[in-house]
Amino acid sequence: MRALILAAALAASALPALAADKPPPPASVLFWSQAQKESGFPKMEAYFPVSTVVRGETVHPLPAGAPLELTRIAGRAFDLSVYMEREKTAGILVLQDGKVRLERYGLGFGPDGRWTSFSVAKSVTSTLVGAAVKDGYIQSLDDAVTRYIPGLRGSAYDQVSVRQLLTMTSGVKWNEDYTNPKSDVALLFSTPADPGLDSTVSYMRRLPREAAPGGKWVYKTGETNLIGVLVTSATGKSLSAYLSEKIWKPYGMEQDALWMIDERGQEAGGCCLSMTLRDYGRVGEFLRTGGIGEGGPVLPEGWIAEATRQQAPTDEGFGYGYQWWTQAGGVYNGIGIFGQRLHVDPARKLVIVLSSAWPEATNPVRSFRQDALIAGIAAQLDAEAKP
Repeated sequence: MRALILAAALAASALPALAADKPPPPASVLFWSQAQKESGFPKMEAYFPVSTVVRGETVHPLPAGAPLELTRIAGRAFDLSVYMEREKTAGILVLQDGKVRLERYGLGFGPDGRWTSFSVAKSVTSTLVGAAVKDGYIQSLDDAVTRYIPGLRGSAYDQVSVRQLLTMTSGVKWNEDYTNPKSDVALLFSTPADPGLDSTVSYMRRLPREAAPGGKWVYKTGETNLIGVLVTSATGKSLSAYLSEKIWKPYGMEQDALWMIDERGQEAGGCCLSMTLRDYGRVGEFLRTGGIGEGGPVLPEGWIAEATRQQAPTDEGFGYGYQWWTQAGGVYNGIGIFGQRLHVDPARKLVIVLSSAWPEATNPVRSFRQDALIAGIAAQLDAEAKP
């Protein structure tokens, strides 16, 4: 969703009530006012149906490290409190070598609360594909998507591989313009499903082809939802149950997570997984340290390196891996609209989490400031490391 420029009108004056028979469409969150974002992002379960990702009995520790004092960024005086207020930051967490160097909260948020991920969920969903490959549920990333989602047979996805779905290079035409009520991303959530089909599969099977598979990168939230359906179909388990089994319990997350579901109970693979700031940090640590759970490796050998290197170029200043935004030097990011960020820098043993409620879904100036903050933290750690 990073590529989207949301130019929506003002939202209604009050958050929609969650009716038992007809919850609001997921896209409605994009039109919330600033007050609605700040009160709604930490309690999405009050407005949308969710499933629970259950934690285990043990908690992976995040011990305190030496406090990181940020007083200068890019040679200029810096005040983190001012930054957090201006950028509507609910939480910032900096882990180095698994230790907490910095942890701050704002907007009434705190360490026991959950904050929604938006598209950071995409990176978690792709990691479950890796787990399913290791477990033998998915035989190969070069398998046809239709092997695992039969409902797509006879569509533009007939020649698309699992790998091409992961890298958003299917060649299937898609419009992710949130300002257009007739765009695919809007219609995906409002078009009735064909009988007997998952709602995402029902919509995506109608789309035309615009390029050969593997030849063109286009950002498509609908395809990450398909990845979620694929994992559920291959494993016979819900995304929430599989995430609990493979990561939440064996790695030791501190609290249950919540994942938005549709009317049939399928999690939105491309969005809206809610967890604590520290558990976001633990997700980063899980990947940074090789994807090892209590019982051993959760992911195939070499998966993280492949998933987090550039598999496709983009026009966003990043490369794109398996649902990760990639940078030089092995750095990778999960990025969500309204300022969500999970930044992993293995060389520096660094994980940075930012949870936010930006006034806009995307904003190049705010993105620049967020990038500058991350670069400033890295520079300060580099200065510390010098003899």
